[in-house]
Amino acid sequence: MPYEPPPELAGLSLAEIAELTAARQLPPVDQWAPEREADSLMTIKADGRWFHEGDEITRAAMIRAFASLLWRDAQGQHWLVTPQEKQSIEVEDAAFVAVDVKRDGDALVFRLNTDDLVIAGPDHPIRAAGDPETPALYLGVRHGTEARLNRSTYAQLAEIAIEGGDLTVTSQGATFALTPA
Repeated sequence: MPYEPPPELAGLSLAEIAELTAARQLPPVDQWAPEREADSLMTIKADGRWFHEGDEITRAAMIRAFASLLWRDAQGQHWLVTPQEKQSIEVEDAAFVAVDVKRDGDALVFRLNTDDLVIAGPDHPIRAAGDPETPALYLGVRHGTEARLNRSTYAQLAEIAIEGGDLTVTSQGATFALTPA
C-alpha cells in the first residue's frame, strides 16, 4: 500500500491532528532491550537528509520506517532499535527537522520532515539552545529524539511569540522561552 502523507497542516483542526497522531501505530522501541549491538552505517545530516554508507536514502517511505525505530539514550547516542538488535546511527544535529507550525487554540502543532505531527507541550517540550545571537530551537519528539526547527518554522514561531508580547510561547499549558537561558 503506498504511503499517503497527511493533509497540509493549515487545513487540519486540532481534533483531526490528534486523531491522525493517535492512529499512527509506532513500534514500542522503548520497551525493547536487545543485547546485540551493531553500527547501521547510517547518518542523519543536520538538514534532515539520511545517508547509508555515504549514499543518500531518497525513498520517503523508507526514511519514515527507519524514523519510527529511532531512540536516543541518556548519553545522546541515537539508535535504530528492533527486538533483536540495536544499531547506532550518527546524527549530526537532531534526528528530525520541524518544517511547519500551526497554532490552534492553546496548542502548537508541528509537522516534521517525516510527515509526523507533534503537538508541543509537557511531553513534547520546545528547547532553546545556542546563544542569544544565534539561537536554535528544538522540539521533543519521542524516545529522547528531537526535531530542530528550520528557519521558516522558527520565523513562524517567533511571529506567534511576538503576538503574545514576549519571546515565549505556550502550548497545552506549558510555556517555552524562545531564547536560550
